Amino acid sequence: MTQNNNNERCDGCGEITTLKETHGNEFCQDCLNLVTTIQKKPETIKRICNLIKSDLGREGSAKNGCQVSELQELPEVLDAVRFRTRDRELNTWYVSVSELEGNPVEIFASTAFDRDDHLQSRISNLTTITRLVSLILRNVFLGEVLTLEKTIKQLQRSSRQKNDLPDMLTTVLRSYRRDIID
Repeated sequence: MTQNNNNERCDGCGEITTLKETHGNEFCQDCLNLVTTIQKKPETIKRICNLIKSDLGREGSAKNGCQVSELQELPEVLDAVRFRTRDRELNTWYVSVSELEGNPVEIFASTAFDRDDHLQSRISNLTTITRLVSLILRNVFLGEVLTLEKTIKQLQRSSRQKNDLPDMLTTVLRSYRRDIID
């Protein structure tokens, strides 16, 4: 580790200050302390991340100290596979699975009968299921952090009319919100 007396930008936090070089990077004292702790006490870092609900504490995200991949953004256009299936009443349903690098990240379902009033409740529930499954898939394959706010947002978007199941679930879950701004 060598001291660099010039004030330059820290590779860690970006602050302009006196830096020390380590492992090919130049860090300020705060970032250097963090790097040292990550290297010497990776289990402590995972435990702390779990306590503060950070994605770094998730199982499998910290290997050899702390190696965390960048969260991927969903591109505007995704490849998808479409499946045609039938329910027990022999209605035809189309299920589209959007993929990123061969992994499912979103799922949608539709039917030719979606304008039928008696199916509106079923479609609302179906939309809810597919939105929540998509949220889970993005968590599993992209590392997107699941939050109560994201869950509520997906339920709101699934609701087709007042007091349908997604609307009722949204109302109940909103009572658990703490310091969340819409």
